[in-house]
Amino acid sequence: METYDVAIVGGGVAGLTAAIYAARAGKQAIIIEKQDRLGGRAITNKKNGAYFNLGGHALYRGDALATFRELELNLPGDQPSIDAYGIWKGKLSVLPMGVTSLFTTPLLTWKGKMEVAAWLAKLAKLDTHQYDQISLREWIETNLQDPMVRNVFYALLRTASYAMAPDLQAAGQVLKQLQNSMHGVLYLDRGWGVLVDELRKKASKCGVHFLIKNKVNRIEHQNGMVQHVLCEDGTRVSARNIILTTSPAIAHELVPDAEATALHTWKEQAIEVTAACLDVALRRLPKPKQQFVYGIDQPVFLSNQSRAAYLSEDGAQVISLIKYQGMETNSEKDLQDLEQTLDLVQPGWRDELVAKQYLPKITVCHDFMHVKRQENPGPAVPEINGLYVAGEWASHGELLVDAATASAKRAVQHILSHEEMERTPYEHRNIV
Repeated sequence: METYDVAIVGGGVAGLTAAIYAARAGKQAIIIEKQDRLGGRAITNKKNGAYFNLGGHALYRGDALATFRELELNLPGDQPSIDAYGIWKGKLSVLPMGVTSLFTTPLLTWKGKMEVAAWLAKLAKLDTHQYDQISLREWIETNLQDPMVRNVFYALLRTASYAMAPDLQAAGQVLKQLQNSMHGVLYLDRGWGVLVDELRKKASKCGVHFLIKNKVNRIEHQNGMVQHVLCEDGTRVSARNIILTTSPAIAHELVPDAEATALHTWKEQAIEVTAACLDVALRRLPKPKQQFVYGIDQPVFLSNQSRAAYLSEDGAQVISLIKYQGMETNSEKDLQDLEQTLDLVQPGWRDELVAKQYLPKITVCHDFMHVKRQENPGPAVPEINGLYVAGEWASHGELLVDAATASAKRAVQHILSHEEMERTPYEHRNIV
């Protein structure tokens, strides 16, 4: 049984990021992953020469992209055009995404166009933190006057956050994500599997150890301190610090007596966000101009990611569709709605089909910044010394993959700070 400075449960983006930063700080780190490959929900599947992510993926100009650039990862790809259409009452109309489209869209009255123009100018400099404690619906209904402008903003903010929960979402964080999107997003060549490979290579180069295809059964702790990670096959990994990048429910399940810790609060307050995702590869686009579409009166979104990234070995166009889900889901109805969206946007697509992937209910995030949250999770579990959490659900204001990378770095920084405190004699500590 080897002893590590940091053991990380889960080899997704959060786990890989945490391992790299721990290793760069001189710590012996190991990742324990139950699947036979790393990446979690960031893996890419290849079908008939087409690269399919697990649902729609885009890198915003946020913490994740900044982190990957700091790590000097090679992430080939490009920024897509924002020229878009909106679906309203079964018809496609130009969506106001820029000056030209704003003044040509039939969706808005002249008064509505002026209101959108004013808000597009405001958003770039808006202090979004002032809206962190109110719901997205409250912000929209209070600050936007024109009914159609409200509908357009609901669609834009739903897509920016990948969630359909305006009564629960904290407005400030979603508005910040919309701000980030105004600077463009990045679609990755060959999908997010390239990102996972780059993180894995960086982790290996830093000396991170990997234990793959090994399920964790329990996190053993004693006298308020972590002891070991116990795996299903009997492997026991001793570690001074353990970072859980699982869901809050699984983290709670893995830790004995978790009911007496903050893990219980974090599990109980968590609200999962899911989506139905349909990806298709088409030999050609029946309607080449219709590549980026928001549902306005329905919770759908379509993007031809091939317009900015290499995603097929034979030139096929890879289109990603999402239906944002609420509490009630119906896989057959969701697929029908997504295919009807394709019928509208790319009529005759079935005749051009090369490959197809349907995910009826994939987790977008295990929790998010919502108005019912009692506290932001982590990075430390205060009742158990050496136990930490990271992942998109351990957000302190970030969204999606930005929350995954930010929480991973928070956990490692907390470990380093705690060790520094232990090394520093009490009388020499700075007292604030």
